[in-house]
Amino acid sequence: MPGILYLIPNTLGPASATPGDSLASLIPEQVRRLTSSLDYFVAENAKTARAHLKLVALHHPLQRPLQEIEIVELNVNTASSALQAMLEPLLAGRDCGLISEAGVPAVADPGADLVRLAHRHAITVRPLVGPSSLLLAVMASGLNGQSFAFNGYLPQDAQERAKRIKHLEVRSRQEQQTQLFIETPYRNSAMLAALCDSCAPATLVCVATDLTLADESIRTQTAAQWKKELGAGRAPDFHKKPTIFLLLAQ
Repeated sequence: MPGILYLIPNTLGPASATPGDSLASLIPEQVRRLTSSLDYFVAENAKTARAHLKLVALHHPLQRPLQEIEIVELNVNTASSALQAMLEPLLAGRDCGLISEAGVPAVADPGADLVRLAHRHAITVRPLVGPSSLLLAVMASGLNGQSFAFNGYLPQDAQERAKRIKHLEVRSRQEQQTQLFIETPYRNSAMLAALCDSCAPATLVCVATDLTLADESIRTQTAAQWKKELGAGRAPDFHKKPTIFLLLAQ
């Protein structure tokens, strides 16, 4: 029988090894225990995966020494032709853990391609519980949690980005649907400025930064209020920090 493909969540930022650390508080006990039992992983970043396994091992000894655990990388640079080889151990009966660099795998993550291929081969896929920055942002935003859509990255070109924001705002207004998107952290300021300039004054905009981390910040206010704060030099402290942007047109 084929092995099982476990979708293993990671923390949303660096975890410490101290009691009450973010690993213990965000990753359930049973997930950490299962992770420690695996010896084959497909990871977005092997270095990050090893750091995660070292923390897991503090309370749940790994099945094999870390240097003997096989970790294969799957990221945006991985050729689609390499996916089949990643599944071969599973087809031979070996369980595998798919782990993202941060958060849950296969959501805004190249691991989705491997999961789809696993289904084609009738391999059992089991998602495990852990932090999702997208869901946490929706929860904390106060915006519509009954209907929302994640739009990934918006265009980098200023004109195309403004056009895309206006399109999402129209969709949000027509369907009363919360729109989510992300930006490369060093361009967060440009994104918020674009939202202020492109959205109607009453449109609600949420900026959720460093979710679950020590300096977490989540604020929702109108585009007009954000624009006033930016004009007064009171920009959020989000430079080079992972941030989720949300809008809901009124």
